[in-house]
Amino acid sequence: MVGVDPKQVFSTTPSRYPEQLIARMREDLTQYGVQEARTPEEVNRLLAPKGGTVLMVVNSVCGCAAGKARPAVGLALGHDTRPDTAATVFAGADLEAVARVRELLPSMAPSSPSIALFRDGKPVFMLHRHQIENSDAQNLAKLLTDAFDRYCVTAKQ
Repeated sequence: MVGVDPKQVFSTTPSRYPEQLIARMREDLTQYGVQEARTPEEVNRLLAPKGGTVLMVVNSVCGCAAGKARPAVGLALGHDTRPDTAATVFAGADLEAVARVRELLPSMAPSSPSIALFRDGKPVFMLHRHQIENSDAQNLAKLLTDAFDRYCVTAKQ
């Protein structure tokens, strides 16, 4: 293209989703009391070494997040045994916060959506996108509540 700077056309800088596009998708989780972590500092505070059990959801605009992951989190958080905290970062919007969560999951491939359970800052359970895509909200909620029963009760003892 004549007269066009290729850096402007082929930018390698990740762009963020417009907030008006994703606001409702954020609310799909915050309505259940899930806290948003939009910065690496907020992620660090939530996933501190003595932070108890934390459910961390990497939210996404995809259909499997809307129809499976977010409803599963809502169902699971109605369980008697729950993590101390539930939080979320948004892939494509909270870029630095998502990168920080992924740094804390070094042996796990990046995945969005994904749902991880941390205990005192260490990952103990994770659902990847391929697991979310190949299930439904009720089965995913069952996997989460089984993880809550296994890790959250132990963490409180």
